[in-house]
Amino acid sequence: MPDADGMILAKEEENDAEVRREDQDQINEFGRLNARLYEVRYEVDNLKKLLEKIDDASTELMMGNGDRVMLRLGEAMFEATEDEATEFCEAEVERHQETVDKLNQEAADILEEQVGLKKILYGRFGKSINLEEK
Repeated sequence: MPDADGMILAKEEENDAEVRREDQDQINEFGRLNARLYEVRYEVDNLKKLLEKIDDASTELMMGNGDRVMLRLGEAMFEATEDEATEFCEAEVERHQETVDKLNQEAADILEEQVGLKKILYGRFGKSINLEEK
């Protein structure tokens, strides 16, 4: 069987342990957690980009001259004062930051659960199973 580097395991490193239903369930759970972890990381990256755009917009508003500005909400545009737009930006930053914090906590929980599954599965299968990222 290939190891993490794509090499064939030596005969003494092979583990002929039979894969039980319980083992397969744990392997499947690890895979589901790994997929969700990638989703969470992707969402966090997108939200951080959005937060950066909102921060840039807030900076532009601070440099304004007190005129009314156009505020985009979804597909619609509304005229607002700079103060109203600034308040809106601050509220959006707070809302999105809360989401980022929740997602980061979810990622930490997933990693913690994966560590437990790795211990169990590596204990049972040794080098015959690869649960590491490339």
